[in-house]
Formats: sequence, C-alpha cells, structure tokens
Amino acid sequence: MNDAAPAAAGRRALPSGLWGIAILAATEAALFGSVLATYFYLRFTSTTWPPAGIDPPDVTLPLALTAVLVATSAPLLLAVGAARGERLGATRRMILLALAVQAGYLAVQIILFKRDLGDFRPSESAYGSIYFTMLALHHAHVAFGMLLELGLVAKLLGGLTPYRQVGVRVVALYWCFVNAMAILVVLTQLSPAL
Repeated sequence: MNDAAPAAAGRRALPSGLWGIAILAATEAALFGSVLATYFYLRFTSTTWPPAGIDPPDVTLPLALTAVLVATSAPLLLAVGAARGERLGATRRMILLALAVQAGYLAVQIILFKRDLGDFRPSESAYGSIYFTMLALHHAHVAFGMLLELGLVAKLLGGLTPYRQVGVRVVALYWCFVNAMAILVVLTQLSPAL
C-alpha cells in the first residue's frame, strides 16, 4: 500500500473527482434538455416534420448503434471493480475494450452524419438545424469521453493508485451519463419515424 491509501481509507466524503463529474453531468443534462426541448418545440409548432423532401430517419441502424454504445458501460463498470481489486491489467483491458467499441461507434456515426449532410443541410430548415445540432452535441460528448479514457489509460501506465482508482470511477460515471443521453438523443432523432 502507498502513502495515499490511509488517507483514502479514512475518507468520509466522496472524492472531489466524483463531485466534479456529478456537477458536469448536471450542467450537461441541462444543455441536452434545452436542445431536446427545442427539438420538440420546433416539431410541434411545424406543420410537417421533417419538412417535405427530407425522409424520416431510418430506425434500425441508429438503434443498433446506440445499443452497442450503451453496452460499453459494462466493461467500464467491470474496470471499476478491477481497479478496486487492484487488478491493473484487467482495469486497462476493460477500458481499452470500451474505447475500441466506442471508436467504432463514433466512426460509423460520422459516416452517417456526413451522409445526412448530403441529403439536407442545417441552414435549410429548423429541422435540419436542430437535427445536426443535437447529433453534433452527442458526438462531441462521445469524443470527449474517449479522450478521457485515453488519458486514463496513459495515467495507468504508471500503476494503479487510489487517485487513479477514483479516475476509473469518474470515467465510468461519465460514460453512464453519455449513454443515458445517447438513448434520449436517438429516440428524439427517430421520433418522426416511430
């Protein structure tokens, strides 16, 4: 055990990193809430949604992709358990597994985003504007989460300390938030087709 372990063992409050991610999730939930509320406001004040010339979104691929992304919470939660058990190799493997799946998800989403840009533009209608804003916001959060994981994996090259164990918990909580928002975003995105 290192010198930080007795301090962590005697801790009565949650670590600052967990408070920080809770505050970040709360502010980001407000941001997503505003964007989703704007989407539904525009939808219910428009006579046609999506506008003429824009096909309703395909349901199958976005739902499958979202299920894959949400499933990445499992290896991250397993990484938390491995970190608590001081199993460095298992912690890294679980984070890297989640990262690989998330990278595949984001790559396919970028392809779909570009395809949609070829079909309609954000500047052409309120639908296009809010559609691309909502998806870009979600994709930015996925990319940020992947950067957090990369930074954590780099830190774990130096070993597993109590501080880094908190980092694993923080990253896992962030991804649970992103995955919850992914469900809301995809259901909103697909609502014209449902």
